Amino acid sequence: MTGQDTEGFLQQLPRNSVGETDIDRRYPLSRTQEVVVGRDHSCQIILDSSIYGMVSRRHVVFRPMLNSGIQRRWLVCDLNSANGTYVNGRRLERCQELRAGDRITLGYNGAEFVFEYTTHIQHTLQSAPEETPQLIETSSSEHSVSFTQLFPIATTAKDLTSKAYLIPGVLTVIFVVLMFATVGRPETAYFNQILVAIYLAGAAYYFIYQLCGKRKPWWAILGVAIASLLILLSPILPLFIFVFRRLLPGQIPLTAESVSFPELLIRMFFGAGLMEELLKALPVLWAYIIGRRLQSPWRERIGIAEPLDGILLGTASAMSFTLVETLRQYVPEITRSVADQGGVGELVGFQLLIPRILGSIAGHMAYSGYFGYFIGLSVLKPRKRWQILGTGYLSAAVLHALWNTTGLLSGLLLAVVGVVSYAFLTAAILKARVLSPTRSQNFATRFGKRS
Repeated sequence: MTGQDTEGFLQQLPRNSVGETDIDRRYPLSRTQEVVVGRDHSCQIILDSSIYGMVSRRHVVFRPMLNSGIQRRWLVCDLNSANGTYVNGRRLERCQELRAGDRITLGYNGAEFVFEYTTHIQHTLQSAPEETPQLIETSSSEHSVSFTQLFPIATTAKDLTSKAYLIPGVLTVIFVVLMFATVGRPETAYFNQILVAIYLAGAAYYFIYQLCGKRKPWWAILGVAIASLLILLSPILPLFIFVFRRLLPGQIPLTAESVSFPELLIRMFFGAGLMEELLKALPVLWAYIIGRRLQSPWRERIGIAEPLDGILLGTASAMSFTLVETLRQYVPEITRSVADQGGVGELVGFQLLIPRILGSIAGHMAYSGYFGYFIGLSVLKPRKRWQILGTGYLSAAVLHALWNTTGLLSGLLLAVVGVVSYAFLTAAILKARVLSPTRSQNFATRFGKRS
């Protein structure tokens, strides 16, 4: 005699970033007994304490409900855990009935489970003895299929923006559509250059943002970028040029043949390194000052509370600086020069724009992000503030000067300096993640224990 019966189980989502395997894990739920999840060895589902430090010893319990009929039901109840239990992103207050596709997260970015039903065909009326839930590997069965297997978006919708790069994909589609709409129109050539520049700059910044792994409000990042843009369009820029290139020995020659390497390096140090790094750091310092006057959590959202904040805001300022410098100076100059010689100026402008924007990861974004690390570090260690800021400012200025100087002399040396600059930035990011007071919430890498 055959019939159908519905079973419930928990599908634990893998976490490769902390060393778990790619094997999905299923925990069947008991029809008569509670299933407790936590770090304590008395729990039915035991989580590794070195990986899931945010999970309580007895965090959450899954209870079968007394009901009739084939469709079985379960409750999920938080056991007064320290970091809470979240069902589909909402914090669980007491208990809640589970439905197919519900996503249960233990603590902030802790262990994640998906509740699913599976329908089995029973060939006899005799049921199997009750078993304690245990770890089993996911396997396909010709007689069962889960709701979330038929409708994957039911459980992955939450991850689309955070893990599946939905936002970059949507922006790519938008930029492509805009560019297709203007293809073949000479009057829109500069507009296309702006679109490409913004898209590439955004992609470069997104790479740094993902590497940092700290969530910072987009409006705070955009605010720093706009502030950097306004500085470059304000009388502040001519004032800086007068101080660093007239009063100080920062006058930059048009060609490298007229000066020796040491003299060129000194001029670049004052006229490009010190001047431009201070210009780009101004919005970051303003964000720090504004943040100090605000109460938590606005202080952390807008201001600088740690090195990761300084890196994120510093690279945002540099991104804006690179866009303005490229679109207002370099691209128009080479476009006019090639056009005067009878060439296709717009095409050459595009060819210059792409390496300049993408190269900012090893250029402006690298120096400013590196200096931003020191600005954030000075917040963590205020007694050594001026020593830290001075070291960061001079280091960024030296890297900047070396990039500009070698760029006029040798392509090979320029590549070496670019690699070194990027290495300095990534080393600062890795160190900032270790120093971060909120590193347990970092989405780039999960830290189980402090070292």
